Amino acid sequence: MIGICTDSNSQLPQQLAERYDIEVVPVTVTVDDHEYLEGVDLDADEFYEMLRDDARPRMSTSQPSPGQFAAAYESLLQRGCDEILSIHVTASTSGTINSARLATRALPIPVRLVDSGTAGFGVSCCVWAAADAVSKGAKVDEAVHIAETLAPQIGALFVVGEPDFIRSGELNGRAGVPVMTVHDGELDVAARVSTPEEVITTIAAKAIAWAPRLNVAVGMADMSGKQLTDSLASIISESPNVLEIVRYRIGPSVGVYAGLGAVGCFMFPAA
Repeated sequence: MIGICTDSNSQLPQQLAERYDIEVVPVTVTVDDHEYLEGVDLDADEFYEMLRDDARPRMSTSQPSPGQFAAAYESLLQRGCDEILSIHVTASTSGTINSARLATRALPIPVRLVDSGTAGFGVSCCVWAAADAVSKGAKVDEAVHIAETLAPQIGALFVVGEPDFIRSGELNGRAGVPVMTVHDGELDVAARVSTPEEVITTIAAKAIAWAPRLNVAVGMADMSGKQLTDSLASIISESPNVLEIVRYRIGPSVGVYAGLGAVGCFMFPAA
């Protein structure tokens, strides 16, 4: 049996973690010298409340330790797994893969480590696709190939740091709010919009057009984005080429950089 592991930087929603029995190793988030384990003793709502203070706290993240990975792998071993597929944030921005590698040395079963080549929910896209393949009978080599090669096929669209605009639609004299995308690992502006309604229609149109058959995820940071993400998910879910849409929260390890008001959409071709 193949066990699957990832780290919490993936923002993997509970819905997918439970469906595929995935072990999620928490990233450490430090806020004003206090260390928290993402998703264990610091959830998204608690984290964004910290950002609402007038004095923005000092924040940083660090990868899980080898000991945390060893505990996660042991948990999968105890469930009867005889192989482990461990999919993580790209090594170009994090030492997570190295921590995971150190944890494999004393394990009596093989662990296949995968650098997803991406970060944030992009990692979850790779986990989702590989786990779904495993659930349908794929061997570990096929699942590794899916996880390693998916990154260039993942689309991402998001608005960051715009809680007032998302809530009220006020531009405060600016020419437009950027809807961002990622192209070849670099941030780019996909469009500029003037209203929250244009955020919804722009992201939905670009997401639906991404591929003939899609899996899609819509996420938000703090609750200022709830109405927008509800509407966005509703529109996208009505498209006949969308096989499944899931919702996720932009948790602390990504919220450290995205801030309040972030709304995102990820999509990738479905098998």
